[in-house]
Amino acid sequence: MGSEVPDDAELSELALAADPNLPIADDARPVAEVLGWPTGALPAWYASAPVPGARQRRRWQRAVVVGLVGTFVVLEALGLCTVFGHLVVG
Repeated sequence: MGSEVPDDAELSELALAADPNLPIADDARPVAEVLGWPTGALPAWYASAPVPGARQRRRWQRAVVVGLVGTFVVLEALGLCTVFGHLVVG
């Protein structure tokens, strides 16, 4: 392979020939670090930062959401199933 960039066929061949049970080497580096990509817990495209100045929810909207979520949590805690829209015991 040398220093040239491997094509998909070569990468597939290497992946299929590799032993998945071998321990990871102590000097192994993450592929993102090797390729010069930004490293972190999650990539920026996965969980973007909140937009400054975004529309804030009104107090009553927040109360409605908390009330609905709380109702479903209580129903589940009591063992009542509400998955299909009909209240069923068990």
